[in-house]
Amino acid sequence: MSIFKDRIGNPPWNYYFLENLEKCEYPIYLAKLFYLNTGEKLPLKWDFSNGTRIIDKKRCKTFNQKLQYVKLYGATSLMRDLTDKVKVRDIVREKIGGEYLKPVLQICNSYDEIDFKKLPNAFVLKCNHGSKWHYIIKNKEEYLKTPKLTEMIKRRMTGWLEQDYGFWGGFELNYRGIKPLILIEELLRDENETAREIEVYCFNGEAKIIKKVHNDLPDKLTMYDENLNCMDFKFLDKEFLVEEKADDKINQTFVLSKQLAKDFNFVRIDWIIYRNKIYFNEMTFTPNSGFIPFEKRWNKKLGSWIDLEGSRHEF
Repeated sequence: MSIFKDRIGNPPWNYYFLENLEKCEYPIYLAKLFYLNTGEKLPLKWDFSNGTRIIDKKRCKTFNQKLQYVKLYGATSLMRDLTDKVKVRDIVREKIGGEYLKPVLQICNSYDEIDFKKLPNAFVLKCNHGSKWHYIIKNKEEYLKTPKLTEMIKRRMTGWLEQDYGFWGGFELNYRGIKPLILIEELLRDENETAREIEVYCFNGEAKIIKKVHNDLPDKLTMYDENLNCMDFKFLDKEFLVEEKADDKINQTFVLSKQLAKDFNFVRIDWIIYRNKIYFNEMTFTPNSGFIPFEKRWNKKLGSWIDLEGSRHEF
């Protein structure tokens, strides 16, 4: 058992508690986190060979349930490298070309290594080993003249570099083992234009759903099916849909995503379009950690598209 006092039934459990669990305890706590976040039950069964409970693959039917299985048992060293926001650049360059990569300004081991003198006025500070671990700096001069802000961001980013995001996200084990770095990118935004966000959901190597986030309102979406026709589907209740014909750039992200998604039972390929140019953003294997509160019919439908056979854990 864990060196920590057993706290099952007394959520929430903090990062340090989850980090110090023994591996045999992961399914038990993940099942409880899963229920707390989605209201769904995660099917477990007894593994008599090891004397522990594990996720029952055959009884996982929904999209959310299957992502939980992928989190614990489907992670591979390749998935880890593709999750790493630095290493993935080399793989994307090899598969589809470097022209789709966002410009990188610096890569640092720590906040103190950042050479602010060489940075433009606007940029993005980002940790390579987590999700949403970033800060957008729109005005460098104002930022550096605000000690409370700079100290807060330095302290927070330093803390992120010392932590394993896999436990923050609910046992997303594909994040484990990534060497923490600070990635500094150009800010693809100006007074006249904000980059469009495109998410392509790929199942067993095939692009099936495309989500376009509109610039004027984040919850305003256009959803496309595999034939690039608008579809009546949304992940969250707060989202609302608008119909809009797919343009050539969206079609191109569809084609490029299929090249990157080969050999995976599920992956979401994220893109941004800025000044009529397509940039790769990231690959996400377990969006929202598989805690997505969407309609039951779509949860089952998307789940039916994921084939868990062959899912394996390498590290």
